[in-house]
Amino acid sequence: MGSPMGGGRSMAETEELLRLVATGDGTAMQRLLVRHAGRLRGAVAARMAPQLRRRLDPSDIIQEALADAGRKLPGYLRDRPLPFHAWLWRLARERLNQARRRHQGSSRRAVGREVFEGPGSAVLGRLAVDAPSPSRALIEEERRGRLLAELERAGPRDREVLAMRYREGRSFGEIAEALGVGLSAVKMRHLRALERLRERLADGADS
Repeated sequence: MGSPMGGGRSMAETEELLRLVATGDGTAMQRLLVRHAGRLRGAVAARMAPQLRRRLDPSDIIQEALADAGRKLPGYLRDRPLPFHAWLWRLARERLNQARRRHQGSSRRAVGREVFEGPGSAVLGRLAVDAPSPSRALIEEERRGRLLAELERAGPRDREVLAMRYREGRSFGEIAEALGVGLSAVKMRHLRALERLRERLADGADS
């Protein structure tokens, strides 16, 4: 999926609401936060492990993030460090990380694999190598298991950019805004994450 907010018209509407909030319009603040809640909830849900979703609804995380945004919005309006949707997503991501730490317990590795668990994950298709043989299904299942194992061992920075790119379907520009870094930095981070993943897979195949 894309970023929690996108499109020229939507951005213009957000800017108008921010202007009204700055004038003290309380209803504008409520409208501003509510209009972002739906897509923000989808972004959070896509990044939650099944184990965590069984314990916590994504809406709970969004409510906490929106409460944070309401408290911090005056400071945001003074400084404007990020586009609003990227700033809001950062607050939601912080709340999601807190929820993971609270609920993961002894299942740290299981929670760490949520962004790539789906059977249709695009990153699996992009990294898997076709195996044209009668036993292709078994071979692909073995490769998928190896890939998931390596993704579990990937560092958080690698998992972050790969999740946004392949699970959520974000463009590099959207990832750059969400992370608060430059476009070239995001592309380089993505490339290096893929290279490290391929290297680990190659090492495992040779062992």
